[in-house]
Amino acid sequence: SSDLVQMWAKYMNRHFTKEDIYVAKKHMKTILVTGALGQIGSELVMHLRKTYGGSNVIASDVVKKDMPEVLESGPFEQLNVLEPQKVADVCKKHKVDTVIHLAALLSAVAERDPQMAFNINIHGLYNMLEIARENKYRLFVPSSIAAFGPGTPQDKTPQDTVQRPTSMYGVTKVTGELLSNYYFYRFGVDTRSVRFPGLISWKTLPGGGTTDYAVDIFYSAVKGEEFVCPLKPDTFMDMMYMPDALKAMTDIMEADPDKLVHRNSFNVTSMSFSPEIIYEAIKKHYPDFKIRYELDENVQHIADSWPNKLDDSCARNEWGWQPHFDLEKMTVDMIENLKRKLKVGL
Repeated sequence: SSDLVQMWAKYMNRHFTKEDIYVAKKHMKTILVTGALGQIGSELVMHLRKTYGGSNVIASDVVKKDMPEVLESGPFEQLNVLEPQKVADVCKKHKVDTVIHLAALLSAVAERDPQMAFNINIHGLYNMLEIARENKYRLFVPSSIAAFGPGTPQDKTPQDTVQRPTSMYGVTKVTGELLSNYYFYRFGVDTRSVRFPGLISWKTLPGGGTTDYAVDIFYSAVKGEEFVCPLKPDTFMDMMYMPDALKAMTDIMEADPDKLVHRNSFNVTSMSFSPEIIYEAIKKHYPDFKIRYELDENVQHIADSWPNKLDDSCARNEWGWQPHFDLEKMTVDMIENLKRKLKVGL
């Protein structure tokens, strides 16, 4: 109702025009987030609650971690995505119409236990697709640059190209893209996705990905420690600052479906750099910062199979994707926030 929208506007502490109210009424929804206490999920939930209201975003995870900001700002349900009936019951209880499915094992962790990764990443996704089909929910499932492989063009990697990953995580991501496309074309499920590069955040520690070094290096610099890098200094990979990742997920889910030529999944990126380049960017702020390279063959093997730089022109053209952060702007923001978080150098 109009009254509810006005109350929501007051909650957001801003003035709403008539056009704003129309848009809010059109797009307000109830969202279930799986894997909500992970690196992306914990920040996404707070971002969505600020946008759609705390009670309209249901956080869920297999384990209830000590994350009071997420747990106290809106509903939380302890859910295992391998138990689809319980997930479906929770969706009906909260009158969900959109599911953002983040529950998965990431690249480095998945290589240590590929059987578990296949079970969670594939069977968990299948359960979410079936729930979405049966209840006509919209579904977002993130893909990754891990969906590409050594046969993929390394520079300006096209939206549509060879995808033959050599990691279990990559295999599950390609499978997820194909399954999501199938459910869209076969059953009309409104599936949408982006291929994330490495994600960098000061709020939440990473969870076992190949690009984790790009977060760890900031912690070492701010704490005054030498950084030990597991990759070669000239290993290029695409990266994105977390605020842009949250924006990408919101933008693709709010995009006009009639304008989407692609769905699962869009290349998105904002910057590409190597360990040596990010080290030099940080060193401008910490001249005495030191780096030492100790190669991890398993991590390097995965990184070498991924693109250096994605072409995200389809996302820009079809739904207006535009990142806000480049390496320099991200470096300044990361350092300032980590100094406050770690209470050093203030």
